Amino acid sequence: MPPAVAEGERGGPRIVAFGGGTGMACLLSGLKEYSSRITAIVTVTDNGGSSGRLRKDFDMVPPGDIRNCLVALADGEPLLAQLLRYRFEEAELAGHSFGNLFITALTRVTGSFDTAVRELNRLLQVRGQVLPATGRKVSLIAHHPGGGKSTGEVQITRSGERIERVEMRPRVKEAQPDVLAAISGADIMFFGPGSLFTSVVPNLLVPGIAAAVQQNTCEKVYVANIMTQPGETTGFDLEQHLSALETHAGGAFVTGVVLHDGDVDDVLLRRYARDGAFPVQPSPSMESRGLEIVRGDLLDREAANAAPGSRVIRHDAVRLAQLIDERFLARLPHRTG
Repeated sequence: MPPAVAEGERGGPRIVAFGGGTGMACLLSGLKEYSSRITAIVTVTDNGGSSGRLRKDFDMVPPGDIRNCLVALADGEPLLAQLLRYRFEEAELAGHSFGNLFITALTRVTGSFDTAVRELNRLLQVRGQVLPATGRKVSLIAHHPGGGKSTGEVQITRSGERIERVEMRPRVKEAQPDVLAAISGADIMFFGPGSLFTSVVPNLLVPGIAAAVQQNTCEKVYVANIMTQPGETTGFDLEQHLSALETHAGGAFVTGVVLHDGDVDDVLLRRYARDGAFPVQPSPSMESRGLEIVRGDLLDREAANAAPGSRVIRHDAVRLAQLIDERFLARLPHRTG
């Protein structure tokens, strides 16, 4: 394993990662030790929690996923990152994170969400850059078998219905030039981990992004979730995850997959099973696609062994980044400069 990129050093491969939520932040916090040239392209369709409230009250793009990714890649003052994560628990601000409020205020000061995010990249000394897939306020619409629809991330998940496809409304003209430039110049791309239809796929719905992904001949790696997600991917195996992702991109493009392969406590698995979540499994037919499937024990053991009631199944950022470096980044020609 090569040495990690030193603080302040501008080197490493040009990495583009697509996603949103805690899964994306986990990937970024690990990968920033191997490259200072990471571009995170982040979904901006969240309509729940603090982000949803700000989206409604201020008629703006929801800031939560952007905030998580900015903090994950930040190289500036640790206290500032801690401040952006702080969540109020009382009075009228209960449930809001300071970071979300700060982005809201900065949007007002600069005049646009796009400008606010790009200014925060500078203020936080982000190792790379975090960019919204679109700077417009948009919503997701999921189409279900039988013709039914669900609008908004929260409603899509709550519906519990199988999803055939998702679309974005209102339509946007095209992704920003710096988003498309990052994709075109990438040495490698990563998709996930995260909610398939509400975090990863939405990035590909912005005009120009899917075409730019397809045109770049670099390796494109899907980081599979450890568990299926009730209400989004119930009953999905790995191939169905890939099929949904590639269908929304207009055709096959994934060249490699990172998959968790390790033990998970039976008690914890049974708890997840009661909610309809099960380990994501590969299917035999995937071998015929010629994909490079990289397996490793990627479970965050500390989170899985936490106190009862707070135990969760999620990726370990360090283990995930080490495996990606050993199996993908190490063979890239553009590691410095």
